[in-house]
Amino acid sequence: MFAVYAETFSFDDPLSGLVVGERPAPEAPDGWATVTVKAASLNHHDLWSLRGVGLREEALPMILGCDAAGLDEDGNEVVVHGVVGDPAWTGEEADDPGRSLLSERHQGTLADQVIVPRRNLVPKPASLSFEEAACLPTAWLTAYRMLFVQGACKPGETVLVQGAGGGVATALITLGRAAGVRVLATSRDEAKRARALELGAHEVFESGARLPVKVDAVMETVGKATWTHSIRSLRPGGRIVISGTTSGPDVDDAGLTHIFFKQLSVIGSTMGTRSELDALVRFLDATGARPVLDRVLPMEQAREGFEAMAQGDLFGKVVFTR
Repeated sequence: MFAVYAETFSFDDPLSGLVVGERPAPEAPDGWATVTVKAASLNHHDLWSLRGVGLREEALPMILGCDAAGLDEDGNEVVVHGVVGDPAWTGEEADDPGRSLLSERHQGTLADQVIVPRRNLVPKPASLSFEEAACLPTAWLTAYRMLFVQGACKPGETVLVQGAGGGVATALITLGRAAGVRVLATSRDEAKRARALELGAHEVFESGARLPVKVDAVMETVGKATWTHSIRSLRPGGRIVISGTTSGPDVDDAGLTHIFFKQLSVIGSTMGTRSELDALVRFLDATGARPVLDRVLPMEQAREGFEAMAQGDLFGKVVFTR
């Protein structure tokens, strides 16, 4: 079957290990479903995999991709939850120490077919296209959990989204606005700030700019480059929810004095559960909010999408179709 996969690793030149070609079709064990992929979206996780982060060399070749929407064996339209947990785990999926993402231990979604545990399938409503639905399981689920589960954001609160432009950031802006949250957003890029306003941000600012108000919560995915600004932007008792460090994890000043003196909460957030993905899908169906698509490409042109992500030349999600 057709697939986009990692054949080798290179931290400095990740795309050198990317192959667009053929791989054996998967065989689903008992309790697993075979999904015919109609659309799959690209995530930073896929670039990190090509750098050898989170993916063991003995697992190569590995089909990339965590997200997909398609058809199950009965022709039902479904969204694939990309977190594969330990079958023996009985707690919340996000707390499962044995969990992994598709394309880490199990072959990913950038292919004609993908196999997943049957419990990982979420019904896709007719109101969402396959391309839109394929954006949800990683970036949009991450944003949903950050805002409403870990961040516990309520209508009327003010939230700062750092680094407008990426898939998670655009999801945070769209979901926050749809839920009645006042959204402030930052970006180094003037064009991305303008796009963030069009998307629903109430106000936008240059990265690091002093804000006119202190915010209730900060949604942080950038890390080193924005951390100090995030901490200083919070009101006393505010909270910062972090799900990524695209600019690096090592900060020169963690802001510890501000954290304890202002009684701030620092909250980690990773992906989300199958039930949260189902809630997200229903939220979009009910509100009409939709993912921002930077570009839609046939999967045969996957390298173009990977190159755009590597260069940071995106606003929204890259989606590949079959």
